[in-house]
Amino acid sequence: MTKKKTATQRKPSKPSSHGHSHRQGDCVNLLRQLSAYIDDELPSDVCTEIRRHMGACPNCEVFIASLQHTVTLCRHRPAPPLTSADRKNMRRAILDAANAQ
Repeated sequence: MTKKKTATQRKPSKPSSHGHSHRQGDCVNLLRQLSAYIDDELPSDVCTEIRRHMGACPNCEVFIASLQHTVTLCRHRPAPPLTSADRKNMRRAILDAANAQ
């Protein structure tokens, strides 16, 4: 008698040619460190692990490339002029959002 695979069962992770086993948790961990990675604020061993993950995960590779491009565009774009009323409204919206959590 053979067991049928249920929807909750997962396939085991396959190691890539880089010796990297890909799991969804790896993507989540990468996303948590993404800002520091893009700003080059992480130790070299962590950056190496992130690059290894990207080599094994095309989705993360595309996402990071897109984000890096977006950050570059934002850095080279002048900040829009804001009135004091705009600044006050933004502060209020940020505080409201923070308090809602």
